[in-house]
Amino acid sequence: MTALDRLERVGEFTSKYFVLWVLVASAAALYSPSAFTPIGDYITPLLGVIMLGMGLTLTPEDFRRIVERPRDVAIGAAAQWLVMPTLAYALVVVLGLPWEVGIGLILVGAAPGGTASNVMTYLGRGDVALSVTITTVTTIAAPLVMPAWIVALAGEQISVTFAQLSETIIWVVLVPVVAGLALRLLLDRYAPTAAKVGLSVFPAISVIAIVAIVAAVVGLNVENILTAGGLVAVAVVLHNGLGLGAGYGVGKLTGMAEDRARACAFEVGLQNSGLAVALATAFFDPIAALIPALFSVWHNVSGPALATLFTRIDGEPISEYDPSVGAD
Repeated sequence: MTALDRLERVGEFTSKYFVLWVLVASAAALYSPSAFTPIGDYITPLLGVIMLGMGLTLTPEDFRRIVERPRDVAIGAAAQWLVMPTLAYALVVVLGLPWEVGIGLILVGAAPGGTASNVMTYLGRGDVALSVTITTVTTIAAPLVMPAWIVALAGEQISVTFAQLSETIIWVVLVPVVAGLALRLLLDRYAPTAAKVGLSVFPAISVIAIVAIVAAVVGLNVENILTAGGLVAVAVVLHNGLGLGAGYGVGKLTGMAEDRARACAFEVGLQNSGLAVALATAFFDPIAALIPALFSVWHNVSGPALATLFTRIDGEPISEYDPSVGAD
């Protein structure tokens, strides 16, 4: 077995049991929060590492698909941009969540699609190319779309400005993604072996980063989790479930093929909760990061569950977990 094969196996193993690592780290943070709270100072750079990994997975072909299938990409992106923010605001109002907690749900709703959606689309026999393209579009547009929704839905409750949010998202999301894409192009051309090594290593690095982020947020919010966990959990489960259902419904109602409707479901329902955590810790009270952190755990449970349901409908066993997971 070559060194590259070993790296690929490490990446596959780490990604395959991502949910387990998150649960273990969360339990450890509840038991000994002081061991994990120092990580809170590094949440933003950790997310930058994850987004760099996403950039490494992109190729020019992903952008060509935008031109080749603009209708389905536009529908999927529009559904993601409209459904999740409005659902988040409605749930905050209906459930009566305190604003310092509810802003976390709005941050999740306004976030772009997460790379976990690409993996779940693969597992659920959806159109992976469409999923990757929608994730790319919503991520690139995040510096404009996300602050606009946050200010529109919570403007009276927050002091941060559109420009501040946009600048942070550019540095945390757009710059690392573009850097990763540029690095991938250079490595593919001049050092293809190094490119393979990077693609083998970064899944494990991304998993470690998101697990560290979740553990830090849990450690910072132990008391809040223990006292307000029930209502917060209901908000997370409803937001995610309604998003998955709405995404699939939009796909079918607009005449998408089954595999594309499945991709739309995962793109709408699975958010870049890591970005929401980073913004929550940067601009709001630490408790604002509680819902994004729990969302990160839950959508990596509900996503595989829905993928399994889709494969059972097809009458096929679910395939092995794809090592390219970004886990956000």
